[in-house]
Amino acid sequence: MERERVTITIRRDVLERVDRTVDGVTVRNRSHAMERLVSQALGSGIESAVILAGGRGHKLRPSTDELPTALIPVQDRPILEYTLLLLREHGVRTVFILTGHLGEKLEQRFGKGAGLGLTLHYLHEKTPLGTAGALRKLPSSLWSQPFFLIHGDVLARINLSDMAAFHQECGRAVTMALTSVADPSPYGSVRVSGTGVVSFQEKPTSSPSVSRLINAGIYILDGATLQGVPKAGQSFLERDVFPQLAQTHALTGYIFEGPWFDISSPESYERAVKEW
Repeated sequence: MERERVTITIRRDVLERVDRTVDGVTVRNRSHAMERLVSQALGSGIESAVILAGGRGHKLRPSTDELPTALIPVQDRPILEYTLLLLREHGVRTVFILTGHLGEKLEQRFGKGAGLGLTLHYLHEKTPLGTAGALRKLPSSLWSQPFFLIHGDVLARINLSDMAAFHQECGRAVTMALTSVADPSPYGSVRVSGTGVVSFQEKPTSSPSVSRLINAGIYILDGATLQGVPKAGQSFLERDVFPQLAQTHALTGYIFEGPWFDISSPESYERAVKEW
């Protein structure tokens, strides 16, 4: 990426705060720190997002017999509302919500998004297409730009602007948010080398050598990545797209430390209600 040398005058105390963000790994030096901080202040620079909200939430029944998972409340607010507000905070203005089971209730709850300062579009799948297959419903306008992709049952506090700056710096097709857990066995572990994701392990053991990093269900995709989605039938990002991207060094891992919950079971939901 082309850069231009500039000279600025800055207060010493501010410069000291900038220097404290340099860790030699994520932030390499003072110039890199300044660039990241300015990028964060300007917002993510990504104006579109896609939310996968078509899952049936079988493990959360009977609650999901009446509501889609994305509408299950945490602290008197639906899961999806937290995600929409997070996206708005980081400069997103247009959101495509891919719906399935009880999808009409999402549209009834959020409408066209005016109350949230967003423009919402709903794309409904009659039969489950999988996390990759559902993306075939997206308009061609997204094929030429990066966009956020987030699972509708995920609740997280993550700096999306910083993630977007990281994605731009790394220059790879997809950036996957990664979080660390004590036991990765329910999720599958992710192995990284430097900033790149190199492999996935579906059913990791409790061995100390196994990575504790897991896929957090939050991504940035360059629009051209959609060309790699299988053209027909049911397909999944986790099985049919991401492993191939890892093999070709096109998948970056962005590690974050904020609160993260995967609302896919009664146990994880109970933990989110207590800790969010």
